[in-house]
Amino acid sequence: MQFSENWLRSYVNTSLDSDALNHVMIMAGLDVDDSHPLGATFSHVVVGEIVSIKKHPDADRLQMCDVNIGDKTLQIVCGASNARQGIKVACALVGAKLPLIDIKEAKVRGVESFGMLCSLKELGLAEEAEGILELSHDLKNGTDLRVALDLNDQITTLKLTPNRSDCLSLWGVAREVAAITTSSLSPIAYEVNPIKQSEKKNVVVEEKSACPRYCGRIIKNVDNTKTLPDWMVSRLERSNIKSISPIVDITNYVLLEIGQPLHAFDHDKLQGDIVVRFAKAEEPIHLLNDTKIKLSKKDLVIADSSGVIAFAGVMGGMPSSVTETSQTIFLESAFFDPIVIAGKARAYNLSTDSSYRFERGVDFANTRLALERASSLMIEYCGGEAGEITEVLNILPSRNEIHLRLKKLNAILGIEVPSQDVERIFHQLGFEVNKTIEGFKVTPPSYRFDIAIEEDLIEEVVRLYGYDKIPSHQPVSHQTILPTSGTCQRDLKEALTSRGFYEVVTYSFIENDIEKSLHGNSNPIQLQNPIASQMSTMRSSLWGSHLEVLTYNLNRQVSRLNIFEIAQTFQGTKKILLRLK
Repeated sequence: MQFSENWLRSYVNTSLDSDALNHVMIMAGLDVDDSHPLGATFSHVVVGEIVSIKKHPDADRLQMCDVNIGDKTLQIVCGASNARQGIKVACALVGAKLPLIDIKEAKVRGVESFGMLCSLKELGLAEEAEGILELSHDLKNGTDLRVALDLNDQITTLKLTPNRSDCLSLWGVAREVAAITTSSLSPIAYEVNPIKQSEKKNVVVEEKSACPRYCGRIIKNVDNTKTLPDWMVSRLERSNIKSISPIVDITNYVLLEIGQPLHAFDHDKLQGDIVVRFAKAEEPIHLLNDTKIKLSKKDLVIADSSGVIAFAGVMGGMPSSVTETSQTIFLESAFFDPIVIAGKARAYNLSTDSSYRFERGVDFANTRLALERASSLMIEYCGGEAGEITEVLNILPSRNEIHLRLKKLNAILGIEVPSQDVERIFHQLGFEVNKTIEGFKVTPPSYRFDIAIEEDLIEEVVRLYGYDKIPSHQPVSHQTILPTSGTCQRDLKEALTSRGFYEVVTYSFIENDIEKSLHGNSNPIQLQNPIASQMSTMRSSLWGSHLEVLTYNLNRQVSRLNIFEIAQTFQGTKKILLRLK
């Protein structure tokens, strides 16, 4: 998962620098696969505004721009075709250091120029660019460009193990960092949206165990041609998410922020009730990536009266997708059983951010919160009127108490961890903790699907207590002298193998008829529960077993065979109950 470090820091207040932050995440089990600065480095570049412009007296393609940089106005010669009065630009001052050039005071065809108006390419922010960079009118003249565009940032990529689905969101990573560093954690900013219109969609969940929680609402009068704020677009770009449309971008933003996949349908393209069911055999769907597949009876789908409109937990359908002209949407937020979703995308050569999270487990406590958060962002930036939320709630996964014994914890770690430290660690992680005589009863939160047994709790303690605090000990082994019988057996085996004999290891059970005919044993030891009819009798000699080895080899054209075996034989008449371990 890739994200902006500044975005992460907007949730967790830590004084650690980038290197230290990456180190504590690695030590806590979050593998930082990569971390690098955003874009190229440059300095002394500020926000400027072209307040006037006129032609260069000696060059048709050059213009003389008066650029206001807050405390003064500079004359800068520029040849960009999009340079014009009133736009805000990236202005490199005299003394600025750009990736490919240092800016000095100069004369351009006889006219003094006190800086340079830059393109994205000249700033090292793009490989190709046409014209100078045009900035938002909201930016203040003279502001350092790195600050104005939030370029003092690191791009971090985590390589998470499948069990850590709770960290597949910025909020989840921030929660983990806050627990590790005992830093303060800012809550997700959202509010319950007021009901502005009465239309409500009926939802029928036929497969209750596959979809324990389903929420959805209608939002009317949205404008999907609006422009989202730069901060949101920037965060999506730095998370390697391609912009599609304002509504889809907001669902992707909430997915990255909270970890809850969402889907927006064009409500005007839906027919009848929303139904959550399993697909019919060979039922077709036209997906958003423009592929057409035929589903199986094991695939969970979202449907209406016209047929399948989404492959549940994987991808939406093309016919009901939102477009620039969409004005009424049905916004879906659901919790699907990870077992039902697991492997479904790969079965059709699909890979989506939604399926990646659903098959690992999303926090079912955030289903409604994510819907409210997305609704708030859509109404704020795309307009619209929210309707009442339709929620179908069935039996959610239970979070069972797990007993942790301090004696076992200390035995496994090899040190004694103070009881108060163990309790503090669980509270930092958001676990519910109750003391017992032997240790603690611990209930994991809804987002920790990976916590199921006592050893999982021990792992959590050592992660936050610190692997580096556990002293290493040299392994100690006690060498003993082999008994005489063991030494003799070893010497005998070495002597036989050195003379060309092969050691064989055979079963202690043989066929009853062989024991009787070969040894005249009319009352051998019988097994009460033989694993096969030809292995029902305990051998009184090794001959029967070795004749079977000889027969096996003769059938494979091995005419000469030297073998030996040192093993047990059995005498008596008592029946034996076979126990396999």
